[in-house]
Amino acid sequence: MAKTSKNILDEARSAIKSIDIDEARRMLEKPGTVLIDVRESDEWRQGHIPQAVAIPRGFLELRIEEKVPDHKAPVILQCASGTRSLLAARTLRELGYENVYNLTGGFNAWKDRGLPWIADRAFTPEELNRYSRHFVIPEVGEKGQAKLLDSRVLILGTGALGSPSSLYLAAAGVGTIGLVDFDVVDSSNLQRQIVHTTDRVGMPKTESAQKQINALNPGIKVIRHDVRLSSDNVMEIIKDYDVVVNCGDNFPTRYLINDACVLAKKPLVDGAIFRFEGNATVFYPAAGGPCYRCLYPEPAPPDMAPSCAEAGVLGALPGIIGSIEALEAIKLLLGAGKPLIGRMVYFDTLSNDYVRILKIRKNPECPVCSDHPTQTTLIDYEAFCGLAAPATDGAGDAQHAAAAGR
Repeated sequence: MAKTSKNILDEARSAIKSIDIDEARRMLEKPGTVLIDVRESDEWRQGHIPQAVAIPRGFLELRIEEKVPDHKAPVILQCASGTRSLLAARTLRELGYENVYNLTGGFNAWKDRGLPWIADRAFTPEELNRYSRHFVIPEVGEKGQAKLLDSRVLILGTGALGSPSSLYLAAAGVGTIGLVDFDVVDSSNLQRQIVHTTDRVGMPKTESAQKQINALNPGIKVIRHDVRLSSDNVMEIIKDYDVVVNCGDNFPTRYLINDACVLAKKPLVDGAIFRFEGNATVFYPAAGGPCYRCLYPEPAPPDMAPSCAEAGVLGALPGIIGSIEALEAIKLLLGAGKPLIGRMVYFDTLSNDYVRILKIRKNPECPVCSDHPTQTTLIDYEAFCGLAAPATDGAGDAQHAAAAGR
């Protein structure tokens, strides 16, 4: 005889212990107890219990072990009224979870009691569709996407590295992107600077990049800084941004933005390219990592830092390095995974060792980021490096990373 829905629910009630709100609250005060909300995403957006972890019922079997790897951990299941969560609890029992409970009355009862609940960001229908592939990634989800939309990233340089970095950050939904550049688009840029187009030759690079960014994602706010960074303006420019991405190509600017980010305690994503070689890393002393000065205490002689015009760069290479920079910025904003703090990913695309990971050690005697810094203010970086700082392409010290790895 076929079972009815009543039969199935009765069997679940006999197998699963149901608890009331007071008991659930007592359990949640103890470390290790997990509250799983099995409602659909649209229900979750309208409001949920602060401690709850969202796993829609249809994804429970696929995602539960990511959230609760310990099968002995106390798990409370909750839906709107207690019926779907009862069936979900029975499923967890069948998967081997030993301490499974169903919250009687669910979220509705919790809310009716006047207990704390929160509502997440209300996404527009266009955003729900645009970022749908992010929503299904556990490390991003709706909470992470909301965080990206509220984030602010500053990109120094809208050239070879700034092109893919800015476009991928915009595509990912980073809500505010600042662009620093004082150059104009030249036809020689177009071999590698994909954010610009032929019809924009002669246009300020920040304006050209803004057009491309907003063509890709109209919801992104772009702030243009058509200036050359200096010790006089850098702290004011970076102060409102969460992450700084260095896509410039000269030593004075590299030392300047490094020292400014150390003083402001901001993470600095850094990249460099040179012919067929490139590297990317994250300098973040506030999180225990090294800074650029730890890697390069002194600037290289000017003749060791040729520009792209002098040394050349393969057009596709910035796409790799700039994309990694965007990825590292997104990881920092989400708090997901392990950023490249204290590590550098190095590409030598003509070598058998195509990719290497180099360790960067924090210098205990670093004049800027050590426990007892000897330089606590910004300096004249062009004088420090003995050269001017005109361009924004991303070349300049990738060859030094190669030397560091040998």
